[in-house]
Amino acid sequence: MHDYFPSLYQPHISGMRPLLRIFQQKAVKRQQRVAAYCRVSTDEEEQLTSYEAQQTYYTDKIMTNPDWTMAGLFADQGITGTSARKRPEFLRMIRQCKQKKIDIVLTKSISRFARNTVDCLHYIRALRELGIAVSINTLESDSEMLITILGAFAQAESESISGNVVWGIRQAMREGKVAYQYKRWYAYQKGSDGRPEIIPEQAEVVRQIYDRYLAGASLRQIKDWLESQNILNVDSKPEWTLGTIKGILTNEKYCGDALLQKTFIQDCISKKVIRNTGQLPQYLIQNCHQGIVSRQTYDSVQAEMARRNAGKSPSRKNAPTGRTSYASRYALSERLVCGECGTLYRRCVWAKNGRKRIVWRCVCRLDYGTKYCHNSPTLDEEPLQRAILAAINEAMGGRDEMTDQITEAIELELAPLPGQMVSLADIQRKIGELEGQFNRLLEQAAEQMGSQDHIAQFQTITNEIAALKEQRAQIEEQRTSSAAAVQRMATTAALMEKMSPELTEWDESWIRQLVDTVKVLSEDAIMVYLRGGIEIQQSIKK
Repeated sequence: MHDYFPSLYQPHISGMRPLLRIFQQKAVKRQQRVAAYCRVSTDEEEQLTSYEAQQTYYTDKIMTNPDWTMAGLFADQGITGTSARKRPEFLRMIRQCKQKKIDIVLTKSISRFARNTVDCLHYIRALRELGIAVSINTLESDSEMLITILGAFAQAESESISGNVVWGIRQAMREGKVAYQYKRWYAYQKGSDGRPEIIPEQAEVVRQIYDRYLAGASLRQIKDWLESQNILNVDSKPEWTLGTIKGILTNEKYCGDALLQKTFIQDCISKKVIRNTGQLPQYLIQNCHQGIVSRQTYDSVQAEMARRNAGKSPSRKNAPTGRTSYASRYALSERLVCGECGTLYRRCVWAKNGRKRIVWRCVCRLDYGTKYCHNSPTLDEEPLQRAILAAINEAMGGRDEMTDQITEAIELELAPLPGQMVSLADIQRKIGELEGQFNRLLEQAAEQMGSQDHIAQFQTITNEIAALKEQRAQIEEQRTSSAAAVQRMATTAALMEKMSPELTEWDESWIRQLVDTVKVLSEDAIMVYLRGGIEIQQSIKK
């Protein structure tokens, strides 16, 4: 068109050039959208001051730069930097970056951005692909090495801090210092002196839980009792869980002790909590605070829990004892044993012509017929119960004699093993001496380049140490089993003193505490084994 009308077009173009230059300059100098990320890792007062200072600094820095416009201030307060997943503001900033709402991200340092090298590189690479720089010019590919180095230093800083904290905690454990967590600790609160203080009302609930469990109640029955009584849990709610009740029964703190380092954190990045099953040492601190139940009661509960769990199987037919779970409703469900195959009996209800008949039958016979157990009898419940009561009453008739037998059994349990004339301290001292000999012999062998004589001496010392350690293990095992037996027999003796001279009615609670096992000999006879070690053969009268 201007070829035909040059005089008209030229002045128009020359007049528009200044305006075009202005538009071009404005297009080139478009303000960059800048965001800032702030983070502090604790809620301490000094950290909060730093947090506020970072916010003020970045707001002023962005707003006073004519080439920048505020795209947002993202701040995580009191949150760790080792994992991006736990920082909601950081993740919100990344989402806005992906939505092309941010051009530059400012941050105080790489350690504020991430203390995990993997996270650090992952997010910086993702932002670089979007054309977004982080603090320094990360759009240049050469900067990735610098970021890697800075990120590694930041992660190493976290690992160093974590290592120092862990070392301090474990050193405190070695010194017997206990850090109490009161928030989830039922029946205790922090006292005015900083020590654990018992809450009387809740402490009575704990004692009831222990007593009911020892009397034969299951975790489910204890739960139902707690909820029926409207007893509130640690969160002041009426609902109880089986896990909470089991936690109370297995927590050594209720007898005044504290077992430290039950769990540990794998590393400062993943923060995965792992149960300590021998990877690290544990420390048992006894009598570190006032207990609610006695240590004997606590140990009895652990023994009872182990007894209930013994022989369990996920499949009924795979359970060699005939028991797949603890049967708390009937005492005989875990005590009545077949004399032929050793399997437990099960309670059954037969119905015929509208009449019900309660009987007990061998589980092996029920599951497999006569394949393994051929002659186990079926026993009616009422005659069986009468026979067991008669056996108990017979034992109670000679209460003084029975108490003497229990005392004699306790003394026998406490007696040393035959031929055992050495103490654990003597054994440990001898092991130390042999280990010293071993080390000195090792130095001699190193100086003389070794010989057959040295090998023979090494073997002799090693064998002696192994024999002593085996002897030590036997003594410790014998003492442990003796203590458990003594506890059981002492409990039986105490129960006998409380009981009336004769039991006339069947009581599941008393049977659990007095009877250890009932073996079925035939359809007319049983052998009753009481907890004090008393054996009574009793006939069944129909």
